[in-house]
Amino acid sequence: MTIMIPAWVAGRLTPVEKLEAHRRGLRHKAVSVFVLRGEQILLQRRALGKYHTPGLWTNTCCTHPHWDETGLDCARRRLDEELGLSGLTLRRGGQVEYRADVGNGLVEHEVVEIFTAQAIPRMTLSPNLHEVMDLRWVTRFELTQEIAATPRRFTPWLKVYLANHAHMIFAKEPDVERL
Repeated sequence: MTIMIPAWVAGRLTPVEKLEAHRRGLRHKAVSVFVLRGEQILLQRRALGKYHTPGLWTNTCCTHPHWDETGLDCARRRLDEELGLSGLTLRRGGQVEYRADVGNGLVEHEVVEIFTAQAIPRMTLSPNLHEVMDLRWVTRFELTQEIAATPRRFTPWLKVYLANHAHMIFAKEPDVERL
C-alpha cells in the first residue's frame, strides 16, 4: 500500500509517497505522542523490520499524517495501530522542526506536532509486533541518563525532543492546548 504524506515541494504542500519523502529529505508533516504516567514516559523499541532506525528506543509512538488527515486524528490512529490504545485525552504541546540522518540514505526533515496523554488506570497495551518489539516505562531523569550513556540506542528525534523541547512534553495542564 502506498502511503501519501504531506510534504513541501517547491514551496507548497504536496502529497508525496512516504519513503520517497525520506529518500529526498523533503520537509514533511509528522506527529509524535508521549504517554505519561506520573513522572514516567512510555517508550517503545521499534521493530527490527522497520525501514529506518530499527531496534531503537523512541517515544510512545510517532508517524506521518496521511494526506488530508489532521495531526490529532493521526495521533489517535497511530496509538491504536501501534499499541492498541484508545480513549486517551490527547493534548497538543506544540510544533517542532528537525532534520536528521536516519541511516541507509534516508533523512527525516519533519515538522512535528507533539501530543501528550496521561495513562489511564488499568490501561491495556497490545503492541503491533510489526511496529513495536518492546515497551517500557522510564522516568525523564532515567531517560536523560541513558541517552547520555548510550545515545546510539535511541532515535535521533527523541534526543532532539528531550534536549530542545522537553517543555512541550512535560508542560503542566494550563500550558498546553486541550483537544
